Amino acid sequence: MDRLTSMAVFVKAADLGSFAAAAEALGLSGPMVGKHVRFLEERLGARLIHRTTRRQSLTEFGKAYYERCRIVLAEADAADALVADQLKEPRGRLRVTMPMHFGRRCVTPVLLELARQHPGLQLDLSYSDRIVDLVEDGYDLAIRTGSLDDRAGVIARRVARQCMTVCASPQYIERHGAPGSLDDLARHRAVLYHRTGPQPPWLFPRKDGPPAQVFPAAGLRVDDLEAAADAAAAGAGPAWLPSWLVRDRIRSGELVELLTGTPGYLYDAFALWTQTPYMPPKLRVAIDALAAQLPGYMICDETVLSAAGSDSD
Repeated sequence: MDRLTSMAVFVKAADLGSFAAAAEALGLSGPMVGKHVRFLEERLGARLIHRTTRRQSLTEFGKAYYERCRIVLAEADAADALVADQLKEPRGRLRVTMPMHFGRRCVTPVLLELARQHPGLQLDLSYSDRIVDLVEDGYDLAIRTGSLDDRAGVIARRVARQCMTVCASPQYIERHGAPGSLDDLARHRAVLYHRTGPQPPWLFPRKDGPPAQVFPAAGLRVDDLEAAADAAAAGAGPAWLPSWLVRDRIRSGELVELLTGTPGYLYDAFALWTQTPYMPPKLRVAIDALAAQLPGYMICDETVLSAAGSDSD
């Protein structure tokens, strides 16, 4: 067996806490993970992992060997990255995780165009609103919107700013009238989008001080952005949604933008990746492409964008 491969399997098994989890993450069978670990143990003449039917844990020798293996694997990755960087051409598999709707509508077109420009690049895209661990889940890049948690070893770059829009159907406006102010908006029964925890307010930027907060009454609550847009178009009430999601519906007249004199709130969109000695070309060109092209998908009043700053850091 290849010693470096066996080290990588051993480290993954130690990180995830079980052979089964390591096998699933690496696309191997459980017995094959065991063979890699036993190969190292037989070569070293020492037990690396205590294994029982209920749990596994590193031996004292295994803990020390684990730390050295991580260093060796990091150096091997850095050496590979250095060679790839010298080749200049992005190649290999790029695993990206992104929010479901934002990813499908905005991020994917940019990455597909990038793959057309670089035939050696292979995309592996995952659409999920859950927060993943880049290292444990094996992703090269994550796209996230809104505020971020500080995580050691993770780099974040703002690649776009998405503008929020209040909209409703013409039928709803005919029946209930269009709100003329934020106070008026708060009196409407709205379509609210949220997943877990307390319902967050709708936000509207102000020149001085924190953004204004509006808490509309809930006419309907959903946990899917597209469903919220569908409900608003069906006349269920006004909704506060990203401009990229509702722009075609507004253009067609299916939805009408409300409070057009009030600036839309901006949510930052970030690219996140793990800090490494050398950034692979495939990762660098993907991040640069997203920073250059994603802002084109974000419809917003130019005065808002200029007041809030440019789209790139």
